[in-house]
Amino acid sequence: MREFFRKNRRFLIILLIVAVVASAFVYVRGSRADTTSQFQTAAIGRGDLTATIGATGTVRAKQTAVLIWQAAGTVDGVNVNVGDDVSANDELASLSKTSLPQSVIMAEADLVDAQKALDDLLTSDTSRAEAVIALRDAQEVCDRAANWRKELNGRIHIKKIVYKKFGNRTIPILKEYRGYADKETIAKADEDLALAKAKLDDAQRTLDNLSNGNSAEMIAAQARVDAAQATLNLARITAPFAGTVTESHSLPGDQVGAGETAFRLDNLSSLFVDVEVSEVDINSVSIDQAVSLSFDAILNKDYHGKVVQVAKAGNDVNGVVSFTVTVELTDADELVKPGMTAAVNITVKEMQDVVLVPNRAVRLVDGSRVVYLLVDNQPVKTEISLGSSSDTMSVIAGGDVTEGDTVILNPPVEFGPGGGPGGGGFGG
Repeated sequence: MREFFRKNRRFLIILLIVAVVASAFVYVRGSRADTTSQFQTAAIGRGDLTATIGATGTVRAKQTAVLIWQAAGTVDGVNVNVGDDVSANDELASLSKTSLPQSVIMAEADLVDAQKALDDLLTSDTSRAEAVIALRDAQEVCDRAANWRKELNGRIHIKKIVYKKFGNRTIPILKEYRGYADKETIAKADEDLALAKAKLDDAQRTLDNLSNGNSAEMIAAQARVDAAQATLNLARITAPFAGTVTESHSLPGDQVGAGETAFRLDNLSSLFVDVEVSEVDINSVSIDQAVSLSFDAILNKDYHGKVVQVAKAGNDVNGVVSFTVTVELTDADELVKPGMTAAVNITVKEMQDVVLVPNRAVRLVDGSRVVYLLVDNQPVKTEISLGSSSDTMSVIAGGDVTEGDTVILNPPVEFGPGGGPGGGGFGG
């Protein structure tokens, strides 16, 4: 055996070298194949993109009112149940008269007296007739004063008695001639006219007040009626607007105190969601933009809405500025209820036939956006700039990337500085 190795040593050494090289080649090739196979890739292509802004908020009704008892007493009757629709001013519940404070009970008598006094003023026409006569007289005085002042603007006729002697008799003779009014006469005429106009205005105002039911007596009488009625209303709960009873806390026979909650009323004709949008995004939001909504409480169903109000001033909370945006649901059904949490996506831009890259492929390296393209089975870092984005895709606005390139969705750690995949996720 030794003789064999000695005679064939050179041949065996060459054979060993060939085997080692072959093994290394197979190992490197296998390693490259393993490295390549671990990449997840996608082809950069064209498509449509809908850019949205996401936020969460709570559903609310168009109007909401929590109705409380204004007086203490025993509940006499409850006229509605939860879910009932009511009209404005409908009586929802009332207190027993015998359980009310004395001031409320006496208000009923006060209301009768005050209403009678008001009715008497409304039906009696004596005051108005007197006001009509007073206005007519004031108008006549004013007209005479105005005519006299007008005559004083020019020459006037002056009558004077002179005496002329005829024989043994002296006879008075009335002579007329033209002259001008003196300043004192004109000043007095102006004063008389001003006073006549003031009295005429007073007479007209008195008649108007009586005709419109706004005389001082009527105003006072109406105030007494309103005060008595307001006191009586303390014993009952009425609907301030048309809506749906969403909570009821009172039953007949309950002893209630002033300030206790009786009902909650919601106007469910429209439902809204108020969301907070960052100052970075608020200028992209405008009235009538389309909105999609989803609810954790309502599975496998999406709803739609529109932006109806955008706040003009921001709210600063711990240094973070946000703006309130109000969204109205346009296809809400009975499943959507006030108080539910909604995930809201506002569509701020829609783009067609643009070059798109998956967001998960984009990394932030040294302050620049980059992707890793797969070229000859090797990752190649390439800087890009992005336009509008959605939750999953972004528009490629610039960079050495073309349609059809293969982009790596999961570049390994070693290709990114700082110990993170590619230097950090997309994050945008």
